[in-house]
Amino acid sequence: MWFLVALLVISAVLLGSEFIKIIDESSVGLIKMLTYFLFYIVVTIEIIKQVWQAKKINKNVIFGLISGYISLGLIGFFICLSIEMAFPNSFSGLIEGISITENLMYYSYITLLTIGYGDILPVSALAHKAAILIGLMGQIYLVVLTAIVVGKYINQTTIKNE
Repeated sequence: MWFLVALLVISAVLLGSEFIKIIDESSVGLIKMLTYFLFYIVVTIEIIKQVWQAKKINKNVIFGLISGYISLGLIGFFICLSIEMAFPNSFSGLIEGISITENLMYYSYITLLTIGYGDILPVSALAHKAAILIGLMGQIYLVVLTAIVVGKYINQTTIKNE
């Protein structure tokens, strides 16, 4: 709870500083991105924890499972965006006319889903490692967490039928 309160305070300070123009725009953008990144990490961990600890499988757990996967894609997006901000041109094939955030959001989900069309490529060593991490996060989530939920559901229906 205190972490979320701290994020709220940081967001309020940033909003106030935009009106006063105390901090330059690049610093504000970087702090905003970091705040969103930390927020989605906390939310994703909480979703995964609640799905993992669920005793009874119902529609809320299934929606939580889906939400966790979507949140992992957002975390992958923030990883890629951080790399691109720190080391420009770490990804090739970004489409002109489409914002970098849209390009990297697309790349993150295509990598998380292990589709890998190959239209956007990681070209730096750090971007390569991020692609591996995002792909592994997607596969581990699908294999482990989905298997746990399916196992709990099977146990739940078996116990109910006995």
